[in-house]
Amino acid sequence: MEKITNFYKNKKVFVTGATGFKGSWLCSWLLHMGAKVYGSGFSPNKNKNLFYKLKLEKKIKLGIFDIRDQKKLEKFIFKSKPSIIFHLAAQPLIIESYLNPHSTIDINVRGTLNILEASKKFKFIKSVVLITSDKCYENVGKLTRYKEDDTLGGIDPYSASKSSSELIIRAYRESFFKDKRNCGISSARAGNVIGGGDWSAKRLIPDCIKSLLKNKVIFLRNPNFNRPWQHVLEPLRGYLMLAKKQYIEPKKYSDAWNFGTKNNSVKSVKEIVNYMISFWGSGKIRVNPENRFYEQKNLQLDINKVKKRLKWYPTYSVKKGVQITTEWYLQVFKNKKDPFKVTNKQILEYMNENNWR
Repeated sequence: MEKITNFYKNKKVFVTGATGFKGSWLCSWLLHMGAKVYGSGFSPNKNKNLFYKLKLEKKIKLGIFDIRDQKKLEKFIFKSKPSIIFHLAAQPLIIESYLNPHSTIDINVRGTLNILEASKKFKFIKSVVLITSDKCYENVGKLTRYKEDDTLGGIDPYSASKSSSELIIRAYRESFFKDKRNCGISSARAGNVIGGGDWSAKRLIPDCIKSLLKNKVIFLRNPNFNRPWQHVLEPLRGYLMLAKKQYIEPKKYSDAWNFGTKNNSVKSVKEIVNYMISFWGSGKIRVNPENRFYEQKNLQLDINKVKKRLKWYPTYSVKKGVQITTEWYLQVFKNKKDPFKVTNKQILEYMNENNWR
């Protein structure tokens, strides 16, 4: 079987949401494997954005436009002619979806629809992985893990936007690609990810780092809230494997896939912060209760299907994920190391640990 690095070498790959946190890590990994990377995104605050910290604007071909603008999107795709697309562009925050439900649904649903329309139109596209979320499931608070064929739903605008996207992906796959186009179309569902370089608002790790860098107390809204945690490289490896497999065998692998966590990955917010403090070497916690919006019950993804058919499985423990996340910030901000080199080093170490060359 062809090695993953050989497969991506010189492949034209388009990443939507390239200027986001996960998109920046994915672009870096693709560059590491020798791919020709094209990306789209907004023009964010360059001082607090991983994409610009890594100077990826000098390393990939970037288009700054709204994913909802179908004409600009299709013009960019036609010009770059990628054979593989990773769709990561989204409004990713539940809290933000309560404040701006219309734009959340518009970005997440119409963005997905525009990618599917372009993939239907351009025959040079061979593999499309559309990233949704574990929040696409109707969370009934069950103790068992959610499987790919469980009921979709969502009682907040963000979750509803992701379940709606899943329905549209399935409809397009069945209506326009199955037995009609030699192009793989899949959705990838993952949960809460952590990693170096995340500066997103109202997220635990970025909030902790901001406090630690200024030697300030870390305020926690819900310290006992439990959820599964996963380092960003884990699901990204799954996306890369899936895109390759459905590029070669689209009929076999075009489907919905869960890229969930290991067993024992559910930790409280307070446990995660205590891990960070221990790796950082200092820090204090204070509880500041705030619960303005509904937060979903704990939800975990069943990964038996992806383990059996894609041979993918998570390898990092939660503690290991928090450790290398903390190390990234320490290396970049305390030791003044080059962010791109630190990121590439962590990618290479992860690949070596997984014997993934």
